[in-house]
Order: sequence, then structure tokens, then C-alpha cells
Amino acid sequence: LAGSRADVNPDEVASVIWKYLTELGSSAKGTVDQLHQTEISKQLNTLLKSNLQSVSAYAEDLQERLVPFATELQARMAQDSQRLKEQIQRELRELKAKLAPYADQVHQQISTNIQQLQAKMSPYAEELRSQVDRSAGELQRALEPYAAELRERLQDNAQSIQASLSPYADRLQQQIDGGVESLKERLSPVADELKAQVQQSVAELRRGLSPYAQEVQDGLNRQLESLNLQMERAAEELRARLATSSEELRAQLSPLARELREAAGGDAEGLRQRLAPLAQQLEQRVGQTLEAFRQQAAPFGETFGQQLVQRLEEMRGKLDTGAAGVEDHLQLLEQEVREKVAAFLSTVPPPQN
Repeated sequence: LAGSRADVNPDEVASVIWKYLTELGSSAKGTVDQLHQTEISKQLNTLLKSNLQSVSAYAEDLQERLVPFATELQARMAQDSQRLKEQIQRELRELKAKLAPYADQVHQQISTNIQQLQAKMSPYAEELRSQVDRSAGELQRALEPYAAELRERLQDNAQSIQASLSPYADRLQQQIDGGVESLKERLSPVADELKAQVQQSVAELRRGLSPYAQEVQDGLNRQLESLNLQMERAAEELRARLATSSEELRAQLSPLARELREAAGGDAEGLRQRLAPLAQQLEQRVGQTLEAFRQQAAPFGETFGQQLVQRLEEMRGKLDTGAAGVEDHLQLLEQEVREKVAAFLSTVPPPQN
């Protein structure tokens, strides 16, 4: 049971609390605090139960500790937010002043970094497109025989068709599930490589800019950490989009198997009439669904590369103007919240036997 504390992911808890804090901060001033406490209590309860199903008493104890912690954190958030805004603005003004004599070199360094990043991203974007095309093509070829088999089955007697239809639908669903899982397995490593390239790119930019910011390294490091966080988040969003698109593909193909099962459940006399349109449309519907998936998912790599370039250009703009955006201080604030949540969880005693 003592190991159950490790089952609570601080990042997941922090995400629930951060969502609560940001929603609370943007809500109407007249909202009753108790309502928000009830809402975060529900969210934390759902999270902890899913992770600590075998230690419900510990989950309840942890929730009881977390709700007051989150509400207390909200009370400190406005003060912390203003402090971080002022800190970032001050650091950026200092960075701008220190980098001004080297403006050309700084611009050139960031431009070089952008070019290098684009060069690195291009093969991965092409690999992602290739994997999407290849996996979709393989799944389409794997499903094609099912359309031919269904047309052949229509030549049998009604009782034989009805008896074999359910196992046939099960095999079709298994083929769909296996194809989607294979697709996800192929795309995930590409997302991992893209994230690794992001970290390498920021490290290279740090090395390139550090000589020009000897006396303001903390400010530069903070900006680069913010940049790295933004880019890593974009990489995680890419991974999530790929997973979501794959699951949407499964959801769009699975009704084919369900329709077959439903057809088998009717009377034997009208079975051929119910199956004939599906047998004619099966191959076409599979092809259209997979082509729509290709069109949606194949450009994800290029879009990701464009997001990273935009982040670097925004970084260059901030160093030029000495002005930070709202996103900068919110990211730093979220990072502090996550650190406080992790520190708090480390102090909560583990469950006892």
C-alpha cells in the first residue's frame, strides 16, 4: 500500500488544480467560493479514484488535504501573478539593454537557429506524412478482402449467412482495432523524435546567445525555459492530435462491424436485402474514411514545424522590444503552481496498512 503514493502523478493533480485556478480567476467576481470548492473536489475525486482504486481511504484522505490546499493556493495566486509579471518585464528590459550592442549578432543567431530547425523538422514532417500514408494504405489493403468476402457470402442460403455474419463482424472489428493500434505505434516514435529535436534546438540557441548576455543569464535562461516549455507543449499537442485522429479513425470504421451485427440480428428472409447495400458500399466507405484520415493527419508535421518557427520569431520580437506577452507570465505561474503541488504531495504521508 505504501507504494500507492507513487501512483499519484503530481502533474495530473497539478493540471486539475491549475484548471481550477485559471477558471476561478476568469469567473465572475460574485461566484460563490463554495461552488468552486465543490467542483474541484469532484475533479480531484475522479482523478484519485482512477489512480488509487485499491486504496480508497487514502484517496479520500488525499482529496481532503488537496481541496483546502488548492483554495489557499488560489488566494496567493493574484499576488504571485503580479510579482511574476513585474519580474519578467524587468528581466526583459535588462535583456534588451544588454543585447542592444549585439542586435545584429542576436538576430543572426536566431535566424540561423530557425533555419537549422526548419532543416531538422523537414525530414521528420516527411516521415510522419509517409507513416500516415503507409499505415492507412496497409489498413485499407487489409480490409479490402472483407468486402469481397461479404459479396461472396450473399450467394449462400440465408441461414448460412446469418450464422457466419457475427464471427465475420468480429474479425472485421479485430482487423480495424489491430490496424489502428499499429498506426499509433508507428506515429508515436516520430512525435518522440520531434520533441527531442525541440530540446536540442533550444539548447543550441542557449549556447549561441549566452556570450551576449553574460550579466543577465537568469533573464535569458527564464526566456529560454519559457520557449522550451512552449515548444515541448506543442510537441505534446502533436502527439495528442495523432492519438485523437487515430481513435477517430477507429470510431468511423467500427460502425461497419456494428451494422453487420445488427443485420444478422434481423429475420433471415430480409437478410440479403439488408446486406446488399452494405456489401456494395463497404470498400468505398473504408476508402473514403482512410482518405479523410490521410488528409487530416498527414500535414501535422508541417504544422508543428510552423508553430516552432513562430515561437522563435516571437522570442526574437521580445528581445527586440523588451515586452512580454500574457502567455509568458502565465507559463511561469503555472510552473510555480506545479512545483508547489509536487512539494505538497511529497509531504503527504503514505497510506498505512
